[in-house]
Amino acid sequence: MLSIVIFLPLLVGAALAVMRGLPARAARLVWLATTLADLALLIVLTFTASTGAGGLRAEERVNWMPQLGSSYHLGVDGLSLPLLLLAGVIFVVCAIWSLRETDRPRPQAALFLFLQTTCLGLFAAQDLILFFLFFDLSIVGMYFVIAGWGHGNQRHSALVFFIYTFLGSLALLLGFIGLYLGATPHTFDMVELSRHGAFTGTPAAAGFVLAAIVIGLAVKTPTFPFHSWLPPAHTDAPTIGSVVLASLLLKMGTYGFVRIAMPMLPDAWRSWAWVIIAIGIVSVLYGALVALVQADIKRMIAFTSINHMGYVVLAVGAAGVLGRTTAEAQQLAIAGAATQMVSHGLITGALFLLAGVFYDRTGSYDLRQYGGLARPAPAFAGFFAIAAFASLGLPGFSGFIAEFQIFTGSIGTVPWTLIALPGILITAVLFLRAFQRVFTGETKQLSAGFADLHPRETTALAVLTVLSVLIGIVPGPLLAMIEPAAKVLVGSLTP
Repeated sequence: MLSIVIFLPLLVGAALAVMRGLPARAARLVWLATTLADLALLIVLTFTASTGAGGLRAEERVNWMPQLGSSYHLGVDGLSLPLLLLAGVIFVVCAIWSLRETDRPRPQAALFLFLQTTCLGLFAAQDLILFFLFFDLSIVGMYFVIAGWGHGNQRHSALVFFIYTFLGSLALLLGFIGLYLGATPHTFDMVELSRHGAFTGTPAAAGFVLAAIVIGLAVKTPTFPFHSWLPPAHTDAPTIGSVVLASLLLKMGTYGFVRIAMPMLPDAWRSWAWVIIAIGIVSVLYGALVALVQADIKRMIAFTSINHMGYVVLAVGAAGVLGRTTAEAQQLAIAGAATQMVSHGLITGALFLLAGVFYDRTGSYDLRQYGGLARPAPAFAGFFAIAAFASLGLPGFSGFIAEFQIFTGSIGTVPWTLIALPGILITAVLFLRAFQRVFTGETKQLSAGFADLHPRETTALAVLTVLSVLIGIVPGPLLAMIEPAAKVLVGSLTP
């Protein structure tokens, strides 16, 4: 069933790509129906899939390249299943948002269905070559999204995105080869590599392999100083392109930390945990401070993504610092990191949809050109306020649950990580200032006659914000899914 979930969007997308005579409205409806069907299958899988001997649910394995120790191996656990469900929700939202799309809707639907398969496949992959295949194909898909449906200097931004992230993927491939060569027996199977901490090379070799993997994943996350491709890519991408990029493609990097780097190279991860922590702290503070001075709404949200992904990096770094009484704190940090991936996907997805409303109405992302917008567009103002408060981690939203776990676990393991706490305050300042500038005060020229949200826009935003509120108020089901896998991961780090 997991293979059906992964490849159903690809099959429908391929059919849409060759059906040149299909009306635009039919293509949009097929896209929406496919994403809804896939999400329904994911929900069924969540409640019905049995757990195998290796701790994976819905596991599938077929010989692929046995001479290389590689197989078509799929499976999910508490770290990957929430991201699969997030991907299902995000692509439904994108399809709803595009119900009135007039710019080549059939090719766009086909391309986003292709992207959906790459995201689902990566989060379910249990083989390094399979993981890398989906990782690279997601870069190709997003390149065409930005270049084909973006605006501004989209071709240059798409090229920078592709070159930068492709170089990161080459570093990742080098790390995977190092893992394969250092394993006894040689294998690309992620379960086997994680189960035994199977790297048998010298500590120096393990450090180089870890560096290659971390750099490849850090580019995709992105963290400081590998982030320069992100703001132009977001600024020039179409609205739903920014949503998929922020909500899902960035998570491929952070997911790789907990799925590959930590369990497969536990000794090297413990040795370099302080470096990871430092990168996380710098990303948290740098992302927030640079976002504070942005006048372009998309660039502001892009830099807050660096800030929020920095929390994840901080948590996974702190989880690598061992102590006598830190196991519970480490588990809390890992659970917070996984929760933050889901939370950021929902909240930042909503923020980029809201940024798209600015551009759709006026063709400008410049916050300085708006004022008093709450009067002509009260629903828009309401959703912006909800998304902003959720992003800064206000209680009652998923962001609070994630950040509370991250900081509790991180400070419980490494007390001086509390120096990252001002990142939350800076984020609060920048969102409150943006809200005051845009929605209160005197009505400026671009705000006059600004149309409020359409029903499809309201529906898409409601899906994301309601889920963020549900996780914030009733986090138990999500945490119950994540915590057993977090415990296993922390156990793999213990000598």
